[in-house]
Amino acid sequence: MEDTASVASVLLEETEWEHPHTFYPSHFLEKDRKFVKRDAFLPFSAVSRACPGETLARVELFIFLVTLLQHFCFTPAPGVSPDELHVTPSMGSNHSPVAYRLCTVSCM
Repeated sequence: MEDTASVASVLLEETEWEHPHTFYPSHFLEKDRKFVKRDAFLPFSAVSRACPGETLARVELFIFLVTLLQHFCFTPAPGVSPDELHVTPSMGSNHSPVAYRLCTVSCM
C-alpha cells in the first residue's frame, strides 16, 4: 500500500534525479532543451490515492506560471545577491520553500 512518505521519497531519489535536493528545471529538459516527461515525477500522488483534480490543477498551474513568465522578469530584490536565494524546501510535515525576497519587473 502506498503512502505519502514513499511518494515523497521518489521525488528525492538520487538514482532518478541529477540534483534531487535542489530546484533544477533542467531535470525536465533534453539536451536540445525540449521538454521531457519524467515517470518519477509524481506531484499529485499515484494509483488509488491520485488527486481527482489533477487535470484541472495542471492546466491552471500552467496558465498561471506561463502568464507570469510572459509578463514579468524575476530578479533578486535590491541588496540581495543570487547566492542568498535558497530554494531548498524546509523540512516538516510538508515541503515548502524558504521565504526570500524577489523583485518582479514588467518585461512588456
